[in-house]
Amino acid sequence: MLHSRISDLAAPGYRSALYAEAFTAFGTPRFLCDSGGWLLRRPIAQTGLSDAMGLYPLFCCADWSAVAADLRRDCADCVSVMLVSDPLGDYDEDLLRRSFDRVHPFKDHFIADLTEPLDSFVSKSHRQNARRALNKVDVELCETPMQFLDDWIELYAVLADKHDVHGMRAFSRDSFEQQFRVPGLVMFRASRDGETVGLDLWYVDGDIAQGHLAAFSKTGYACSASYATKWTLLNYFADKVRWVNFGGVAGATGQGAQGLQHFKTGWSNTTRRNYICGSVFDRAAYRDLTRGRAETSYFPAYREGEL
Repeated sequence: MLHSRISDLAAPGYRSALYAEAFTAFGTPRFLCDSGGWLLRRPIAQTGLSDAMGLYPLFCCADWSAVAADLRRDCADCVSVMLVSDPLGDYDEDLLRRSFDRVHPFKDHFIADLTEPLDSFVSKSHRQNARRALNKVDVELCETPMQFLDDWIELYAVLADKHDVHGMRAFSRDSFEQQFRVPGLVMFRASRDGETVGLDLWYVDGDIAQGHLAAFSKTGYACSASYATKWTLLNYFADKVRWVNFGGVAGATGQGAQGLQHFKTGWSNTTRRNYICGSVFDRAAYRDLTRGRAETSYFPAYREGEL
């Protein structure tokens, strides 16, 4: 039974208890009762010890000023804790540095501030590509996302194969079914001749829409369906939220990463940086676990390479 108040069960998106339950294959969800965020407590193999991490991909909470006290109280029995901050969270870098031992800049996320008209910032080429794509595919808001779970599983398999997705990001069917139950899920479906060729998943929390996952079939890629779904969702969100987070680009080098950065830049008009934050609570155990390992910026060092 997850530790949660009734009001917290109703929290949307990445703050939802239902979203936390999607990760039970990897650990035990732990609710931080003052800040309103979730961690995943995980065993450290062959040690009898455990540590904690924020939920993938972002740690979101209601009160960032309460995180430090939550961690001191609820993670005292953990070797360490690590999380990736929500770029649209109500904090500044100084607060993070007062709350954690380690704070490192991670990614610049591409954000659309919808107080500005779409035509003022969505690039001309993106709008042209969207119009062409919408002549090839239809895009609709999914009123009942669970109806398309099987389609999603097939599409995500294409994505996983294309990008060598593994580890925690290689979600199981059970995990996806749980994610589809999370309050605040908004999903857009691209179809061609009635066949699903793309699904674009978002979580809405207040005035923020977080891009969660998107996947397309080979036909979807050929039709540039991603342009169609992005243009459609921006128009849908225009009078409903202020911020639309298209996510960041990890290590924007190489042709693929540069192409993704160009794609996200064309939909956005600002950026927000997020951070990898970590603290050690059992320093002796941490030293033992990292002894003999090469120096690394990854935290915690004993889990390097797992994601």
